[in-house]
Amino acid sequence: MTKSPFMASLQHEIRRRGYAIKTEKNYLYWVRRFILFHHKQHPTKLSDEDVKTFLSYLANAQQVSPNTQKVALNALAFLYNQFLNQPLGKIAFSPSKKSPRIPIVLSKEEVARIFTHLSARDKLICGLMYGSGLRINECLRLRIKDLDFNHNAISVHNGKGGKSRTTLLPNQLAGELHTLCERAVDIQKGDNQKGIGPSMPYALDKKYPNAYRKTGWMFIFPSYNYCHHPVSNKLCRHHLHDSNVRKALSRAVQKAGITHKHVTCHTFRHSFATQMLLAGYDIRTIQTLLGHTDLSTTQIYTHVIGQQFAGTTSPMDLL
Repeated sequence: MTKSPFMASLQHEIRRRGYAIKTEKNYLYWVRRFILFHHKQHPTKLSDEDVKTFLSYLANAQQVSPNTQKVALNALAFLYNQFLNQPLGKIAFSPSKKSPRIPIVLSKEEVARIFTHLSARDKLICGLMYGSGLRINECLRLRIKDLDFNHNAISVHNGKGGKSRTTLLPNQLAGELHTLCERAVDIQKGDNQKGIGPSMPYALDKKYPNAYRKTGWMFIFPSYNYCHHPVSNKLCRHHLHDSNVRKALSRAVQKAGITHKHVTCHTFRHSFATQMLLAGYDIRTIQTLLGHTDLSTTQIYTHVIGQQFAGTTSPMDLL
């Protein structure tokens, strides 16, 4: 897609500041939507009131979720505060009013039924989401160096919001992960002979140009084909695309006969949190494992199990 000089300059500034590729795509998308909404007027000619009008339009006419409206606001805040150096004032726009939904979770039996219809690779990926509380892309971005078999721990780097954390490595998956790491190293050796390696964070790739030869940087779930790095345009092997897992999971859920629940990859993360709560782990521990900044985000799972905190019993059940 051909970009205008303005959008190309904005993209360059986002990359210069080290934002994630996904954030870059989201910001460019919402800035483009904002410009089109105002009939292609240049943002420097628009005011705080125009930003308010656009955000209110998203809430009232488009009925977007609160999170979607928040992303749009963040994109426009970056545009004006960081890029154009025209700080926005206090904007009293109409907020989206959709209530947050109670997460959908799976029982142990339902998880087991789904797993029987997944391939070994997809079962392992879903097993990490269910057993470690990983998001789908956190799982696919795992590199060999992120696994600590001695302490049964997984390090998650640059997760949602750019945060890092440590979570559980399930004992049951350790053997399969060992085997997968060995296969990944073999793939890396073949790639290195061609001068190719796993895609690297751009700044690190410039600082350590031979880091792609280090086995620790190899993806555990490498893609089948090579691609060009979105920043450096260097030929490399990225990790598996999440669409592969999502499609496989959709088929498995259908074969498992689970038609009364909308099951996605994120459902396994919700199920992880719920099962941990039911097992008696305190909410702070679960918050740390999930990487939530706000405890109230984690507390939503107390409503999933119908309790305000683990261990609560209805008075009726005590008669």
